[in-house]
Amino acid sequence: MKLTPEQTAAVAGWVAAGDNLSAVQKKLLEQFKITLTYRDVRFLVDDLDLSLKDQAPKVNANDVTKAQPTKAPAADAPAARPSAPAPADDLPADGADELPADEGDLPPEELSDLPPAGTSVSVAVDTVTLIPGALASGTVTFSDGVTGKWIVDQYGRPGFTEVSQPGYRPTPADGQAFMQELSRALQQRGF
Repeated sequence: MKLTPEQTAAVAGWVAAGDNLSAVQKKLLEQFKITLTYRDVRFLVDDLDLSLKDQAPKVNANDVTKAQPTKAPAADAPAARPSAPAPADDLPADGADELPADEGDLPPEELSDLPPAGTSVSVAVDTVTLIPGALASGTVTFSDGVTGKWIVDQYGRPGFTEVSQPGYRPTPADGQAFMQELSRALQQRGF
């Protein structure tokens, strides 16, 4: 579609002012009675060599891999770090995948599931995974004390099977720390 020089200047002004594609589409209809699909507006902006301004990025709470981790002050790091993974009796037990009876009997490499300094999320990997379809399982304790059981399915997707607080959603920082700790713990186990 060809626009008049006046219409082209108006679109360029809207984009320069920070309007997004939806706003440009709406203004084209309201001011010039030009009906374009969202995709056509996208092509129009590209054809005019205009650059949309980046507005504040929206954080998707469902995708914890994109959240930015928060750094704890160095003085607080030892106090915020849990001394051991959550005991199995704090979690609801379904008998399907339990931690070893006495963690004190585990060799040092099994106790290396403690998070590095600066995080307060603790991830432990079960030595035996008894959940059908799961490659690995274990427990997690988030910084606010909420615990849960996690699995990684045969496609490599992490998920939770149980959480001690119904409807709980970890903070973006805890979600990021969980994914990092999970990756580190699984790499130590050879996954």
